Amino acid sequence: MEMPKRYDAEKEEPRIQKFWEDEKIFAFDKDSDTEVYSIDTPPPTVSGKMHLGHAFSYAQQDFVARYKRMRGFNVFYPFGTDDNGLPTKLLIEKTKNVKAADIDRKEFVKLCLETLEKELRPAYMADWKRIGTSCDFSIFYTTINEHCQRISQRSFIDLLEKGREYRAEAPAMFCPKCQTAISQVETEDAELSSFFNDVVFKADGEDLVIATTRPELLPACVGIFYHPDDKRYQHLKGKKAKVPLFDFEVPIMEDEKADPEKGTGIVMCCTFGDATDAEWQKAHQLPIKKAITNDGKMTGLAGKYEGMSIETARKMMIEDMKDQRLLLSQEPIRHAVNVHERCGTPIEFIHSKQWFIKYLDLKKDMKRWGKELNWFPEHMKNRYDNWVEGLQWDWCISRQLPFGIPFPVWYCKKCDNVIVAREDDLPVDPTVDKPPVDKCPECGGIEFEGEIDILNTWATSSLTPTIAKDLLKGTKAYTRLKDKPMNLRPQAHDIITFWLFNTVVKSQLHWNMNPWHDCMISGWALDPKGKKMSKSKGNVIEPQEMIKKYNADALRFWAAGSKLGEDLPFQEKDLVTAQKFMTKLWNASRFAFMHLEDYRSAKPKKLEIMDRWLLAKLNRLIKASTESFDRYEYSRTKMDTEIFFWQVFCDNYLEIVKDRLYNPDKRGKEARLSGQYALYQTLLTILKLMAPFTSFITEAIYQGYFSKMEGMKSIHLSSWPENLKERDDEKAEKAGDDAVAIIAATRRFKSDADKPLNTPIKKLTIECKDQKALEEALDEIKGATKAEAIEFGKGDVECNEEVKIKVEL
Repeated sequence: MEMPKRYDAEKEEPRIQKFWEDEKIFAFDKDSDTEVYSIDTPPPTVSGKMHLGHAFSYAQQDFVARYKRMRGFNVFYPFGTDDNGLPTKLLIEKTKNVKAADIDRKEFVKLCLETLEKELRPAYMADWKRIGTSCDFSIFYTTINEHCQRISQRSFIDLLEKGREYRAEAPAMFCPKCQTAISQVETEDAELSSFFNDVVFKADGEDLVIATTRPELLPACVGIFYHPDDKRYQHLKGKKAKVPLFDFEVPIMEDEKADPEKGTGIVMCCTFGDATDAEWQKAHQLPIKKAITNDGKMTGLAGKYEGMSIETARKMMIEDMKDQRLLLSQEPIRHAVNVHERCGTPIEFIHSKQWFIKYLDLKKDMKRWGKELNWFPEHMKNRYDNWVEGLQWDWCISRQLPFGIPFPVWYCKKCDNVIVAREDDLPVDPTVDKPPVDKCPECGGIEFEGEIDILNTWATSSLTPTIAKDLLKGTKAYTRLKDKPMNLRPQAHDIITFWLFNTVVKSQLHWNMNPWHDCMISGWALDPKGKKMSKSKGNVIEPQEMIKKYNADALRFWAAGSKLGEDLPFQEKDLVTAQKFMTKLWNASRFAFMHLEDYRSAKPKKLEIMDRWLLAKLNRLIKASTESFDRYEYSRTKMDTEIFFWQVFCDNYLEIVKDRLYNPDKRGKEARLSGQYALYQTLLTILKLMAPFTSFITEAIYQGYFSKMEGMKSIHLSSWPENLKERDDEKAEKAGDDAVAIIAATRRFKSDADKPLNTPIKKLTIECKDQKALEEALDEIKGATKAEAIEFGKGDVECNEEVKIKVEL
């Protein structure tokens, strides 16, 4: 088949994508005896369309999947979407211009499911296919379908039976905007402007000055604390202080958590300003006062400030304290505030009933579990360890949302006893389904109410290894995989604390094993200035537009330019570089196929010296590339192959071998056959080494010639190149390097003399001591330099060190 002069990516990439799908190129063989390589594919959160960070991270994991497939593994690479809980609720509200609070719960759930199924998910998945993701899309899940609901609810029941879950009325982190409890992992620190307000409390006839950034919590003040060693306040132990504006009294107590160096050294405890407030309330058995509602408004406890927003109440209280001379001073500050990572709203601590997974007692075990994983790159383990060390709360897994996976529990209206669903009945919706008992086993009550909260989405996403493996039930593959860790978890570094950590915890609590052997952690795609992309900054680069302007391979090529784990600023010039590479690859292939039309895979009796040189260097490349990929250092493989392609293959070998290919009568048919063999082997190897990265164009070139020759319908099902010891040839490498140095020097001479490179040379004199080593290469040097005669001078240096030549035109 004659290759077109130009590669048309706009036409070829969709054709090849359809070919992959129609021919099931990436299908996982569920009943094969071939060794399985399993990947716990990250299920992207359905958010409308793929963003550049997705393209970056998923391309990198796809490099590994394609490499392992070519290494002969039966690659288990399923695909799922994360589409339950808060992210989906917000997306549906935006897409459909509705508010969940204004719609019947059942109707909103129905709207979510229908919109996901018919509108959002198909288009969203198309982006992943377009970037060349080689998942088996027939092995598919959504984190809201019955399959996932059943597994998630089964997990809840199992941990409840193991004593690892509990329901408690306790302080929980709460987002007033999203109006749901959140867990520690869903918070992040944001630098916000505020004031340190020096507020006056009255105690035993003296003024106590307390510095606070949260004066709106004064109506919820339940105590004053100082450090036991702080002599300034020891005389106040056991006395009471009057709260400004509200004139009620609270006890003054000592506690080692009070910091004498912070502010005035004395601090108020409110229910609840932060985690320390919660600890003090529990330790000292203080009352609980609720000053802020779930939607971020002041309660009746705040008196005349009732119904105000937090910000308004803060301003009004400050003004009133100024008027009453209860505010001594204000100091502007910038400080870290815990905000909800989803919406950026400062979190509050609300006293309410929530479900928790108990795991703070396992921090030593968590560190050990992390140590047992293979981290790539290794330093990413530090993020895991730092997270474990900073854990302060058990995992809150309940959310006050209308859409998500329901808790499989009911409560007795009489005694609040928990009634758990039978496993055979899962999945259940307790707001619709009846409990599995007619009366409460504790009190005999016959009235029940179903739990209306839902499970946090990470409580389900942390089960993806099980979700994926259970899709294989009834097959040979399931028997082999069900009780073993998967091979690989690929993901970005920003969700180590979300997804990776929680998956490790769930796997250990359920099955006493880690969920995978290796963790491959990618970095972020940044804007051209190295900043995080966001719509508010207006610096978002859409991969769909880049694919239209360039192509999917160019975007994959760009993603392969980053070392694993490193953030990569997006530079459009990198896509231009990719296109230049692809154009050169296409043209080099067209040249090769023109000279391989009569080649039938025969190996010559003797290989010419420059062919041995090329194949020896190719052998080194194969060895290094394989070792790099086995360490997940895909960028090294791409870089080494790219350098070999440009510098060794195109710039030197193709120019050297042209004389033999074009003039078979001059050097003989065996010399031409040797060149054809080396050309065939090398181009095929380059294509295979680049196939994980530029997957479309390598497939197009392979199908244009090699598919028929190799008997494989896709390059991605062909075998990865082998390192062959018989190709190692130090002598040929030395002679070839010398010949290349001489040819390069001759080219420079012609360029400096403003002569065309094909200008004939009467005599070429080489001033170096490698005459004997170069004897085999003289014909190649003659052909490449257009020299009629070659002589050796009296040079005493190695050719490739400082070659000197004399040219007679």
